[in-house]
Amino acid sequence: MSVPDVLAAERRERPAALRRLAGRPELGALIAAAAVFLVFAAVAEPFLRVSSLGTVLYAASTIGIMAVPVALLMIGGEFDLSAGVLVTTAALTSSMVSYQLTAVTWVGVLVSLAVTLVVGLFNGWMLARTKLPSFIVTLGTFLMLTGANLGVTKLVSGTVSTKPISDMEGFASCRWLFASEVTVGGLTVKATVWWWLGLLLAGSWVLLRTRFGNWIFAVGGDADAARAVGVPVARTKTVLYLFVGFGAWVLGQHLLFSFDTVQSGEGVGNELIYIVAAVIGGCLITGGYGSVAGSALGALIFGMASKGIIYAQWNPDWFKFFLGAMLLLAALLNSWVKRRAERGPR
Repeated sequence: MSVPDVLAAERRERPAALRRLAGRPELGALIAAAAVFLVFAAVAEPFLRVSSLGTVLYAASTIGIMAVPVALLMIGGEFDLSAGVLVTTAALTSSMVSYQLTAVTWVGVLVSLAVTLVVGLFNGWMLARTKLPSFIVTLGTFLMLTGANLGVTKLVSGTVSTKPISDMEGFASCRWLFASEVTVGGLTVKATVWWWLGLLLAGSWVLLRTRFGNWIFAVGGDADAARAVGVPVARTKTVLYLFVGFGAWVLGQHLLFSFDTVQSGEGVGNELIYIVAAVIGGCLITGGYGSVAGSALGALIFGMASKGIIYAQWNPDWFKFFLGAMLLLAALLNSWVKRRAERGPR
């Protein structure tokens, strides 16, 4: 091939590459993350400090740990409105089981894992058996868990919070796994960041490199068509709910072993933050489209905004306004990107 032919081929490939990039679900989140970073870098000098990076990453990771499984569930076409209070349930279970049984804290941790997985299994089973919308099923679970968190905690401990367990055997090792931190050159990285990265890599691999990932896209895009070609729709969605339960367990253990005690009323409303992070990251409400990497960018935007507003000394009351605006813009942009991807190259 002559040099002119090679140059012509390269010119044809560039627009094609740009079109592929424009069709990526996480494109909007990437642009938004860059814009948020530049804004706070310009208006808040502390935002650029190395120590501030650790704070931003920590804030992002506490959202991102749940945003990963929630994004996978949304790509599969479902919601989980119980995800926020399930985190609190996980922490309360670990604490109360360990304290009441005077056992090592690892017993409470393992019982907590079983409880969160059972809740995820229940959500998936109810969805498959009743054919009710996941909004209704998980709203019911949300209300039951909210009441149980408060009622059981009062019944067992006599107050709305758990008893301290920091003097129990195994607390130090559990704290190392779920709530430790490493400081290098002024940058403090919490354990949640490593959990977040691990879940992000695992979720991305499953979604993009496995048959199960294809099933997730299939059941989210058209469950009836997926079932017709042999995809186990009910089992796929149940596994996704189990993954949400696992994420809630990880974050719940972090809360417990960071603060030693847990308030039974925590977690209400956080499920919306996880959903917003997934939507900002490119997931559509209708399912069948989205990205795990995009959910990480959505969580990072939350982290930068929540801490950047403080560093810039702005009124923090505007944070919720920012989230709402980001949600609407992301939903519009995601729909536009999906339409471009469906049209294909022109």
